[in-house]
Amino acid sequence: QVQVMETGGGSVQAGGSLALSCEFSGYTYLAHTRGWFRQAPGKEREGVAIIDSSGNTMYAASAKGRFAIFSDHAKNAIYLQMHNLKPEDTGVYYCAVCTEADIATESLWAREDYYNGWGQGTQVTVSS
Repeated sequence: QVQVMETGGGSVQAGGSLALSCEFSGYTYLAHTRGWFRQAPGKEREGVAIIDSSGNTMYAASAKGRFAIFSDHAKNAIYLQMHNLKPEDTGVYYCAVCTEADIATESLWAREDYYNGWGQGTQVTVSS
């Protein structure tokens, strides 16, 4: 059974930085894609950034240039560094994994139905 555990998040003023971490267990390390989604108040959940087993990354347009996703294969973990945060970055951030394929392509990376493991979510609040 895939298990996903997020840590990090919190509150910060606009322009500040936060880091999120996510650890995975319960699946074999083969082709896979791991990343972050977020749900802002009153909005649908959306993809933020992902990284596949080859290190290919994809970012939402709003995250490019401000967020960076990294993986640590030894720890079976990923990290999201967020800089120059804006109030519109506020939301619940979910870590997710697709354990069956590398899907770092424009048409697939943000499709939630490809991800079969989800964390509980962690709150990020950016105040103006």
